[in-house]
Amino acid sequence: MAVMKQLAQSLPTAMGNPSTDAPTHNTNGWHGIDWYDITRNVRRQQARIVKATKEGKWRKVSALQRILTRSFSGKAMAVKRVTENKGKNTPGVDGEIWNTPQKKMDAVHALRQHGYKAQPLRRIYIPKKNGKKRPLGIPTMKDRAMQALYLLALEPIAETTADPNSYGFRPERSVADAIQHSFVLLSGQHSARWVLEADIAGCFDHISHEWMLANIPMEKAILREWLEAGYMEKDAFHVTEEGTPQGGIISPVLMNMTLDGLEKVLKEHFPKRYPNNPKVHIVRYADDFIITGVSKELLEREVKPLVIAFLQERGLTLSEEKTRITHIEEGFDFLGRNIRRFGDKTITRPSKENVKSIVAKVGDVIKKNPTTPP
Repeated sequence: MAVMKQLAQSLPTAMGNPSTDAPTHNTNGWHGIDWYDITRNVRRQQARIVKATKEGKWRKVSALQRILTRSFSGKAMAVKRVTENKGKNTPGVDGEIWNTPQKKMDAVHALRQHGYKAQPLRRIYIPKKNGKKRPLGIPTMKDRAMQALYLLALEPIAETTADPNSYGFRPERSVADAIQHSFVLLSGQHSARWVLEADIAGCFDHISHEWMLANIPMEKAILREWLEAGYMEKDAFHVTEEGTPQGGIISPVLMNMTLDGLEKVLKEHFPKRYPNNPKVHIVRYADDFIITGVSKELLEREVKPLVIAFLQERGLTLSEEKTRITHIEEGFDFLGRNIRRFGDKTITRPSKENVKSIVAKVGDVIKKNPTTPP
């Protein structure tokens, strides 16, 4: 009997059952959840999604995503994320926050796909460096948790299919990595000397809903709910016909997946065997990116039109204000750093704007604390 019992317990794993959630159901509330077991279940399922994605088995990918987004482990981890991050005390339009163990446990059981309807976002604005304001959409706690849940199933695909030199909003990648790769591309004796500094105009706000619904591999009905939820501003409801709101947990991944593929397009059009090696390379961080090239004419006449066509298909355009072509000896600012070549050396240092910003912040702190010890 003992042998049979042990075999029965190991059978789901042996048969590849992706959701071994039974042990986690028998808990004494929120604090009784075995988070090691929860994490292991989710990671195992994500690994299976990655494997199916690499093999191109998209029906299996969809089935595995469906299992993960309906599992207790996935729901518990989603609720844990939205109740422990920086925005945990910022409510949406319903004014609700999940700040007790009971509310968190109720939320886990309330995350159901059937009948799900996303509520409008709460619109707020934060200042930008250029004096303008950036709109943010604050979802309700339930919508945040649902996005976090589907992010668990979408991120493995996004990471598997992502451009190699995309660094923004990705695990284990940072601004420093993007700057380092930019330096490597531009510091060699025979490196490219011209750089296309590109910036997409209102990237989050203008991504085509039709393109995302046709190309993002997740449940279309759920994605459509988020995209068409609208937002509330000054007690007035506004519809959203394009874009994905900044402030949503899943929005950065949706944006990255929209822009992924640009590097492949450039490599196909400008391979190394191309006459005289055009040295066309891209480094992207979210919607900011640079593209190197051997000449200004190449970047202006061939590379830039290609980028514009790629973005246009997704409902996006380049910002004329921020897009320019620069020689490395003039230097350029990228992600708060200035990269410039002096003779035979390429030097990376903080941009003047960033230095001014830091000095201003330090000065403000000192002025507001005149009696505080050093």
